[in-house]
Amino acid sequence: MRDPGEEDAGVHVGGDAYGGVRLAGGRRRRRGRGARARRRNVIIAGLLSTGVLVGTGVVWATPRQIGSVDAGVAESAPRGAMNILLVGIDKRDDLTRKQQNQLKLGRESGQRTDTMMVIRLSEDHTRITVVSLPRDTWTTIPGQGEHKINSAYQFGGPKLAVQAVQHATGLRINRYIEVNVLGFIDVVDSLGGVTVCTPVPINDPKTGLTLAAGTHELRGAQALGYARTRATARSDLDRIDRQQQVISAMLDRALSAGTLANPARLASFVNSTLRTVKVDPDDGLMGLATQLRDVSLNDVKFADVPLSNVDFKTPTGESAVLWDKDAARDMFARIAADEDLAEPTPSPSASASAKPTALTIPPERISLVVKNGTLITGLGARSKAALVAAGFAVPGEPGNTTRKDHKKTLIRYGPDREDSARTVAAAIPGAELREVDTKGIEVILGSDQPKIKKVSVTSTPTAKPSTGATPETKTATQNICKK
Repeated sequence: MRDPGEEDAGVHVGGDAYGGVRLAGGRRRRRGRGARARRRNVIIAGLLSTGVLVGTGVVWATPRQIGSVDAGVAESAPRGAMNILLVGIDKRDDLTRKQQNQLKLGRESGQRTDTMMVIRLSEDHTRITVVSLPRDTWTTIPGQGEHKINSAYQFGGPKLAVQAVQHATGLRINRYIEVNVLGFIDVVDSLGGVTVCTPVPINDPKTGLTLAAGTHELRGAQALGYARTRATARSDLDRIDRQQQVISAMLDRALSAGTLANPARLASFVNSTLRTVKVDPDDGLMGLATQLRDVSLNDVKFADVPLSNVDFKTPTGESAVLWDKDAARDMFARIAADEDLAEPTPSPSASASAKPTALTIPPERISLVVKNGTLITGLGARSKAALVAAGFAVPGEPGNTTRKDHKKTLIRYGPDREDSARTVAAAIPGAELREVDTKGIEVILGSDQPKIKKVSVTSTPTAKPSTGATPETKTATQNICKK
């Protein structure tokens, strides 16, 4: 519904589903001061918890529709750079027994938190960087000693969670957003589901999730299980990847014409989202909404905290992860300096001609496009199966090149993807590496039919990372499954 004589404002949709969708400010023929006019403002918000992404990318809201919570955050300026802490809580009290049984959650009351994200809005509010903090991070909780970072909320609620993240990252948190992850079910269903792609099969009795490798359309309960499960090789680290994938899928679905042009679906999405959110400060985020109107899926980039040990045993015998302190400190310093993490910042002491030799990006974090460059029948399917077995993600079916006379297998990679491409080259001995003006990594299979082997990447760097090292990042567009 809209007021008579008022133009639609807030969103323009153009191009394809992989980067052509943009938020834009529209013009109104008359100034509206009511709830309908305010609903046309758009904000980027994520929703996440117990390791589960619960959020979405856009919310039309009046200030009083969003709940408030006291997190003791530093007062944020209406403009300029901003650090937002997103915390998801697992509050089961409001679930029906049917929902509890569907999700295999049990019937305990209370609230828990397992996953946090730091969201950085650049100084000009044209870039968004999302850094996932592993729930098992072993760190200092102010006033409590050494614990996993997810225990901060349990010890002292939102205020201690903010303090713990500020202590670990060195960033000043300006805004706090808390969401109930279990409200995620209704949000996903309001969008008609989401598209996800898993490179490996998932069979998790704990969440009741069973998925074959490949692309799937998931409704709310299944999507929650997909984001919660730890039943893959890298456990919580894989779950972080799935959470980022689900956030991107929801952003894509929320900004699609199928949602924006459907009043009933849009209203259902808005209402279900608002029920999950609490914020500090309690200002409704409306000013921020206006400033983010030009943000696109390509402007939202995801990064992970660099780790030195993914199998650390705590003094109490728990399994935890340790950050690579030097690399993490460098990454958060770059964030604080408002640098784009995707842009390389070479070390002043590094030789301009020096090339890294050690593998730094594991296959599980690399997504590939595979194309058969020969007339050999079935080469694409066989190679995809071997790459998946080696740990790489190969969403979609292999394609074919126009030319069919490729003799040597070629690995084509875009700018800033050399580290990932070297891992692919190590798994395909003899393949040629070539940097091109493209996104992602593409394997063109040649008639040499090289054997694909598994490769290992150590979690602990062999040398101290240099200042200005470029973390691996992915945009929301790159996270979206191509159907």
